[in-house]
Amino acid sequence: MSIHPTAIVSARAEIGENVSIGPYAVIGADVVIGNDVEIAAHCVIEGPTRIGNGNRFFPFASVGQAPQDLKYKGERTELVIGERNVFREFVTLNRGTGEGGGVTTIGDDNLMMTQCHVAHDCHVGSGIVMANGASLAGHVAVQDKATLGAYVGIHQFCRVGYRAFIGAYSVVVKDALPFARSVGNHAKCYGPNTVGLRRAGYKTEEIRVIERAFRLLLTSKLNTTQAVEAIEAELGEAESARLLVDFIKTATRGVVK
Repeated sequence: MSIHPTAIVSARAEIGENVSIGPYAVIGADVVIGNDVEIAAHCVIEGPTRIGNGNRFFPFASVGQAPQDLKYKGERTELVIGERNVFREFVTLNRGTGEGGGVTTIGDDNLMMTQCHVAHDCHVGSGIVMANGASLAGHVAVQDKATLGAYVGIHQFCRVGYRAFIGAYSVVVKDALPFARSVGNHAKCYGPNTVGLRRAGYKTEEIRVIERAFRLLLTSKLNTTQAVEAIEAELGEAESARLLVDFIKTATRGVVK
């Protein structure tokens, strides 16, 4: 363990093995830090917060602060972070609220670039990239392998689907479809992210299924309900088609089309 003499670490914090805490960092009470975690200079981590193994926090990250929600009245809530995430400079991660479930969660192997913000009661999956300044309002869910471009804003209670790609400066006010490229203010869907799927190792046959599903959804004369029925009838045996259909059926704010 390496703790700089100028760092302030609460006696009520739990620190794992091989942890590095840099100059002027502040670690508050009820913070649990796993093994092999790097906390750079001037980071502030408040509790209740649980941090898994192998995470890296760059200078001036602000982690586990109270939520920016007027309904929050000081109730005990927490932030739970998985393993091997990278949080760059000035990232802000807020705890949950009592009315919102009480916890903000972040999975594994995510990259959050400079000035990203994750608000209260968000649930962020694994393998996600958030470019500089991307922000999640409260109660947002981001599924695995999604990519959010620079300064993207996701409206509260929205979802971002599996392997979704959101272009820079987009404003998302409905659920962003899995596999899709969504761009603009307000965001519109421009079909599947075929380049990203190829890079991820998807086979040609799998990509063709996804492309066909999006043609039925976006360019046919069918409404959303009819398109979903057509996708189920024609492509229902494909895992990717089922994932897309389930996402649409469980949307409460509508989907980006």
